[in-house]
Amino acid sequence: MHRFLAILTGAILFAVAIGSAQQPSSGGPYRVMKRANVGGEGGWDYIYADVAGRRLYIPRRGSAAVAATDTRPATPAVPTRLTIFNLDTLEPAGEIEGIGGNGAAVDPKSGHGFTSSKPVSMFDTKTMKLIKTIDVGTAQPDGIYFDPFNDRVYVFSHPTKDAIVIDSKDGTVLGTIDLGGVPEQGVGDDKGMLYVVMQDPQGSVTVVDAKTMKATAHYPFGDIGGCNGLALDVKNRVLFAACARSGNPPAVPPKPMMVILSAVDGKILNTLPLAGGSDGAVFNPATMEAFSTHGNGTLTIVKEKSPTGFEVEQNLETMNGARTVTFDSRTNHLFTMSQERGPAPPPPPGGGRGAQAPAIPGSFTILMIGK
Repeated sequence: MHRFLAILTGAILFAVAIGSAQQPSSGGPYRVMKRANVGGEGGWDYIYADVAGRRLYIPRRGSAAVAATDTRPATPAVPTRLTIFNLDTLEPAGEIEGIGGNGAAVDPKSGHGFTSSKPVSMFDTKTMKLIKTIDVGTAQPDGIYFDPFNDRVYVFSHPTKDAIVIDSKDGTVLGTIDLGGVPEQGVGDDKGMLYVVMQDPQGSVTVVDAKTMKATAHYPFGDIGGCNGLALDVKNRVLFAACARSGNPPAVPPKPMMVILSAVDGKILNTLPLAGGSDGAVFNPATMEAFSTHGNGTLTIVKEKSPTGFEVEQNLETMNGARTVTFDSRTNHLFTMSQERGPAPPPPPGGGRGAQAPAIPGSFTILMIGK
C-alpha cells in the first residue's frame, strides 16, 4: 500500500490544491454518521468489512519497547494483533494476538480469514484463532483480495510485482501472477476476471484471467500515476482508478485524479479531480457511486449518471489520515479510520524531511459514513 510517509508529505501539498474547486463540502448527501474512538496503539493500513459475518477487521502492527532518553520518555512495547469489531455497532468483538500485516480478507463460505502479513496468516473467523501461517517466499504482502468466483485469495507484493494466489479452503499456495508493475488494490467481477491497479509513476490497470492465472491486458493511464485505489461497476463494466498525481512532469502541487475507464478495452471515459491522494476506493452498485478516501482527511464521491456520464457529487471532510476505506453493501455504509497526531518535530539541522508527528495515545478512531 502507498506508504504513510509519502502520503504525509503529499498531504501538505494536497491541502493547497483543495483550496480551489475541490474544497471539501458538507452540502452533499453524505456525512460522518459515527466516530468510534476505539483506541489501541500500533501501525495500521487497510480496513476490511466482512458483510456476511458482520465484522470489521483492522490489523495492527506492533513495535518493540524503546528506552527513555534525556529528551523523551520510554515507550512501551505494542503487540502485533488483528483487531475485530462489530460491523453494526463498532463495538470491539475480539483480537487475535500475533496476527498483523497490512490488510485482511474473509471467505464467508469456509469461514477462513487471511491477513497480508509475512508469512501470510490464515485464521478461523468463528473461533478467532490462528489456523496456520503460509510461506510466500520473497514476496512482501501488502494488498489482499478474496474472489468468490473460485474461492481464492490474492496477496499483492510491491517488490516482486506479482500476486500470490491462495486457495481459501485449505491455504494452499496455487501459484503467482506476474502483474507487470507495482500492484495496489484489486477487484473482481465475480465471473473470473480480476483487475489490479498499479502504483507506478505511469499508472495502469492489469487485467487477470482468474481461471488461467495469467495477465491478459494492461490498460495505461499516460501521465497519471501513483494510483492506489480501484473500484468496479460490474454491471456496466466501468473501472474507477484513484490516482495521486497527474501531468508530465507531475503538477506541483499534485493534481489527484479519478481515472474512469472501460473494463472491456481500457478506453478512458473520463477523468475527474479528487480532493486528495487516494489510498483506497470502493463502488456502491445500489447508488451508482464510487468513493475515494484520502490521507488529507477527505472523501470524494463520484456519481455515475450513465455508463458514460460521471461527475463529482461531493467532497466530504472525514479525519486527517483516514486514507483507506471499506464498504458494507448491506447498510450502504462506508468505514475509514485514523488517529490524531501531535505537533511534528522540527526538520533535521542539515535539512531534509523531519520525523513523523507522534500519534496521540488512545486516539485511534473508526468512522462510519453514510446518508
